[in-house]
Amino acid sequence: MGYLLLSGAIAAEVAATTAMKYSDGLSRPGPALLTAVGYLVSFVLLARTLKSLSIGTAYAIWSGVGTATIAVLGLLLFGEGLNATKITGLLLIIGGVVVLNLGGAH
Repeated sequence: MGYLLLSGAIAAEVAATTAMKYSDGLSRPGPALLTAVGYLVSFVLLARTLKSLSIGTAYAIWSGVGTATIAVLGLLLFGEGLNATKITGLLLIIGGVVVLNLGGAH
């Protein structure tokens, strides 16, 4: 159940961050509201996740998967560039999440 809640927390955080981009500096009410609600939902789900997963593991997955997903969405939705440095950074994030999980954190 913890990983299901964590997946929801990641999805809500990614939606909130994407809405923030569309909010034009939080000046557009609709996307600004989606940003606030998305982060609230994300933090509530992350807090519930911490009842069954270790904080290091949960936060590493939440932040790592969220960061990688936002980077891909930036490329697909907003035409942001992709270069060797960004690819290396994303691979390091993913590798860090994998290593933390292999470390046996409960």
